[in-house]
Amino acid sequence: MQRRTKIAASAVALLITAGAAGSAMASGDSPQRQHQREAASLTGRAKLYRSAGDDITFSFDAHLAAKDTRNPQKATGTFAFSHYLHGNGAWAKAKVDCLVTDGKVAVVSGVITASDLPGAKGKRVGVTVHDLGRHDRLGYSWAGVGSPRDTKDLPPCVSSAPFEKVKQGTGDFKVVPWNPDL
Repeated sequence: MQRRTKIAASAVALLITAGAAGSAMASGDSPQRQHQREAASLTGRAKLYRSAGDDITFSFDAHLAAKDTRNPQKATGTFAFSHYLHGNGAWAKAKVDCLVTDGKVAVVSGVITASDLPGAKGKRVGVTVHDLGRHDRLGYSWAGVGSPRDTKDLPPCVSSAPFEKVKQGTGDFKVVPWNPDL
């Protein structure tokens, strides 16, 4: 008799749960409506590959809210990077001021808010990421000038092609594509 009671109680609980989910869907409170997808994002962290053994790391937490889908300069978040070789180098952290993505490619820019590289604070820099799973690639706006402090008058959302290889096993970039209504 106890077994039948447990089965009946389980069946009743299942029906109540299904009924609650059905009424929530009928009222328009589907999971998709409760949480609207953000317009675009770039997240993750990776080390770059350099044959000389440089320790270069980039990390991203950049987002464009759904309500701002028509204005990529409303993006928020931060990104950071560092470059060291034989104990010499520098790091920087930037506040995101623009994010544009398409498919698996993202371009993010921001103004450096903190750094131990003299002259870098206050400079805008841009980074491009190509999210290729285990073979991610990355590029940066100072590729042609040599240093983030030399990116004079860089406009928002400008960077270079993703020419650098990510060190195997370190890339976990995730790009959410931007699909604005044009």
